[in-house]
Amino acid sequence: MMGVFSQSVSVFGVLVVVGLILNHAALCHGGLTSSFVRKLGKTEDMPLDSDVFAVPPGYNAPQQVHITQGDLDGRAVIVSWTTMEEPGSNKVLYWKEHSKEKEEAKGKLTKYKFYNYTSGYIHHCTIKHLDHGSKYYYEVGIGHSPRTFWFTTPPKSGLNVPYTLGLIGDLGQSYDSNKTLTHYEENPFKGHAVLFVGDLSYADNYPNHDNVRWDTWGRFVERSAAYQPWIWTVGNHEIDFAPEIGETKPFKPFSHRYSTPYKASNSTGPFWYSIKRGPAYIIVLASYSAYGKYTPQFKWLEEEFPKVNRTETPWLIVLMHAPWYNSYNYHYMEGETMRVMYEPWFVQYKVDVVFAGHVHAYERSKRVSNIAYNIVNGICKPVEDLSAPVYITIGDGGNQEGLATNMTEPQPDYSAFREASFGHAIFDIKNHTHAYYAWHRNQDGYSVEADKMWFFNRNWNPIDDSTRASS
Repeated sequence: MMGVFSQSVSVFGVLVVVGLILNHAALCHGGLTSSFVRKLGKTEDMPLDSDVFAVPPGYNAPQQVHITQGDLDGRAVIVSWTTMEEPGSNKVLYWKEHSKEKEEAKGKLTKYKFYNYTSGYIHHCTIKHLDHGSKYYYEVGIGHSPRTFWFTTPPKSGLNVPYTLGLIGDLGQSYDSNKTLTHYEENPFKGHAVLFVGDLSYADNYPNHDNVRWDTWGRFVERSAAYQPWIWTVGNHEIDFAPEIGETKPFKPFSHRYSTPYKASNSTGPFWYSIKRGPAYIIVLASYSAYGKYTPQFKWLEEEFPKVNRTETPWLIVLMHAPWYNSYNYHYMEGETMRVMYEPWFVQYKVDVVFAGHVHAYERSKRVSNIAYNIVNGICKPVEDLSAPVYITIGDGGNQEGLATNMTEPQPDYSAFREASFGHAIFDIKNHTHAYYAWHRNQDGYSVEADKMWFFNRNWNPIDDSTRASS
């Protein structure tokens, strides 16, 4: 009788544990689908008179100030800004912290028209020969209404160099976008640069691709992008191809407003390029530029991977817009053709992690590959592969199109965790073997660490890190 009682207690205990697990997340064929239900509410863009879109005071004051890396090694910065009344000065004054000696760099000016819109005067100026790991101040708008900002250059690349990167995608300019950016700014991990995986302003969702919304977005993100580099990936909302209104040049607004250091990595196009940033080698790919065999992007990437020195830059990160592994019914398999072309290289060169956007939700994969298929063998299912990257979809910045909530069922084996919520992420590189990753959900006005994982470097510590994931 006592044995029967003990057995009953054991069964009850198991049921309690299972119940607690199910209360946290739904157990599926694959990994975990979060049971968190986002508070319902309409996702809408902030009105044009919102304080986050405010024009800086003063005649011809520079606005929409932003920076990005300006070379391969992190010793140059591209400073960009717009003046509205007249061109004004295209020079940047800059000086190192604690230095009284100011230096000067001269930039270039551009301007464009899009249907019935005419842009302001857009300036791009590259500051070169900076010291690694140093704080610099810079001034734009010289002669009219000058404004001063600052940035910190990355440390010199090396084996055990720590560095923290922020991840944001598909941001837009809604009330939820503002929460995402605020949470990123307030994150205690303090990212030093933003890896932006595409879809910036969503101006193309407005009648005639209202480019005023490019201006408002530039003023919105200035509070972060003027102080730390945002590394740009182009998405589908940057294409701005609108032949019905006579606009047939793809990427026209983005190309005029946002510069990339593509020539420094011998790229022939501004949408695919690479940079070194501290311990990370970051490769940016273009989902909406030709990527088939013999194309410029293909040829460039084929030559780029062998250049990566994992002793100098131990962490290999790839950015793109359209995800390859996506278990949502939104944009399902849109990245498949690029995956077929490039995935064998990702495994061969042991990419640590791939970040993508496009799908307005969050998902993290297991380390998987699907490279065995050769048409006749029928082997076309993703398998766990310790030489493969983790694929993370982070197109959850908060744009007006709202969340992707319709998931494929059952959850596929390759999917480790997924949740339809807005948020941002942090990739905190500790040394050449370990990095701590966390996805922060926007929840009721504050940021929650809803998914996390200790990454083990694929080149230096290529053991199974899946047990180090926690959601």
